[in-house]
Amino acid sequence: MTERIVLAFEDQEYSRAQLDTLANGLAAALADQGLRAGDRVALMSSNRPEFVVAVLAIWRLGAAVVLLSPAWRRGEVEHALSITEPALAVGDHPVLAELMPMLSLDEPIAAGQATFAQPDCAADAVLVFSSGTTGLPKAVRHTHASFGAAVRHWRDALGLTASDRIQIATPPSHILGLLNIATALDTGAWVRLHRRFDLDTVLHHIEIDRITIEMAVAPIALAIASHPKLESFDLSSLRYIMWGATPVTPSIAETVMRRTGVGWVPAYGASELPVIACNPLDGARLDSAGRAVPGVRLRVVSLETGEPLRPGETGEIQARSESLMAGYLPAEATGPAFVDGWYRSGDVGHIDSGGWVHLTDRSKEMIKVRGFQVAPAEVEAVLHGHPAVSDCAVFGVPNGADGEAVVAAVAATSAVDTVELIDLVGERLASYKRPRDVVFVPEIPRLPSGKVLRRVLKEHYGRSADQ
Repeated sequence: MTERIVLAFEDQEYSRAQLDTLANGLAAALADQGLRAGDRVALMSSNRPEFVVAVLAIWRLGAAVVLLSPAWRRGEVEHALSITEPALAVGDHPVLAELMPMLSLDEPIAAGQATFAQPDCAADAVLVFSSGTTGLPKAVRHTHASFGAAVRHWRDALGLTASDRIQIATPPSHILGLLNIATALDTGAWVRLHRRFDLDTVLHHIEIDRITIEMAVAPIALAIASHPKLESFDLSSLRYIMWGATPVTPSIAETVMRRTGVGWVPAYGASELPVIACNPLDGARLDSAGRAVPGVRLRVVSLETGEPLRPGETGEIQARSESLMAGYLPAEATGPAFVDGWYRSGDVGHIDSGGWVHLTDRSKEMIKVRGFQVAPAEVEAVLHGHPAVSDCAVFGVPNGADGEAVVAAVAATSAVDTVELIDLVGERLASYKRPRDVVFVPEIPRLPSGKVLRRVLKEHYGRSADQ
């Protein structure tokens, strides 16, 4: 009997048995290089089947995979390696290969038949990066137990079964990409990986592969809504489109629904807690991130006192769950993220009497660009390196489907060109962290403690990047 295909990439197809034998072979090769349970392995790779094989191989040995974005520049990778201290590296990216010996995924992977012990549930399984507001990105530690719980929560929230078919066109180095892959493999669903995102290709494959669930962030939703030939694609196989990473833009969602007849299912999660809330598959709403998924407890507390609030009152959303991260690296960043065992999401909103979650703001100062988090302090550190910059502060402004755009306020001691400062950031950091605009100011408003008054900057200098 022909083995059932679970992964497709271009003209390649893989059964679960084929993925397992390749993972066994790669695990044996990693073990020969000295990898042991509890070690960490840096993985920096493009979208490809070997990425999946590498993750499975690392987990077979009870090691943890450190996911590095292929969009990162050298300095970002250096920082990630310094705080996670991986024992080995695997990937296909020249930046990682320059920084430490790397087992290349461009080399053929030999199949293997070895068996491996089940990893310790309490051991780290995956480290992904989430930027803080006061420094460089932190590594979020998930154990095999916490990530396994997230997989179960996501499978149940999506109603995913072995009959479903999904596709992944965005880098799997973020928590949602890995979660989609792992959940599909756990469920037996069919997955198509794309080398890169191209809307026509994605729409074409919904039609020819009969995709049943499509994942979208705001820019993808906008691109779908504005596609001039959207009606020419047969999207009838879709059960729904999941909207994540940013709050839904109702006008865009409604346009897609009107043009395709396909509904949306908004959801809400974070690197630290991958699945927080999700809309029901029947009766989804566009004005809410949904209700807390089974296994996640939510509360809202006062931003001033920290005391729990009643339904409908606005404050910080906090959570408890078995799918919650084990902590951060550096370890000292973990303490402030919790209060009495509750995870402080940094998101501001309210939960109504029906349990529906409504997000209104963020207490943290993160800027969210196309679903990616940008830490103001990280961009500021680069700008401070320019000799003409005496002080600076970075903040976000509304930018339509992208969510926000990065704006830098700069106090300069001598003339400097806006483009020069933007390019400086682009040379050091990922492209989505580049300022959309630079405003020159006499001084940066600060409290006596030195804290930047970003709200003042937004009020005086901020403007929509759509204008």
